[in-house]
Amino acid sequence: MTTAHDLRRPPISVAVLDLLERGRATLETACRTSDASERYRDAHLGALRAAAALVAARTVPSPRSRPRSVWQVLPGVAPELGEWAAFFAACSAHRSVIDRGGHISARESDDLLRQAEMFLEIVQDLLGVPATIPLPQSITPVSRSRASGA
Repeated sequence: MTTAHDLRRPPISVAVLDLLERGRATLETACRTSDASERYRDAHLGALRAAAALVAARTVPSPRSRPRSVWQVLPGVAPELGEWAAFFAACSAHRSVIDRGGHISARESDDLLRQAEMFLEIVQDLLGVPATIPLPQSITPVSRSRASGA
């Protein structure tokens, strides 16, 4: 059943739908890896793609605009996601430490994966995109030999 709200919503572009699908696929990959650092990176990337989809759907790029982090732009286009933007911006800093060889615990990577999945669902809802099939209930356990602090 189509509502008046649905009729006012502009169609979602193929690029936005592609970003959402790529974000979901990245989260699925995160579920299947046994490396805590990879899971953290993939979970963060999945959330980043979801945020980029929302920003792309709600803004028109300007040739004069300077590049900024999606986490800086998101609160301006979706103020209700300001806390999420701050959370994932903080995760970006932690991700850089991991990218330089730092370690992450299995719990931290699993927690970020759950948060990223929730964020993707919120973005889909805001865009009026039907919910996708949930990620697997059981994720691959992180290998103890590769996870520091697990």
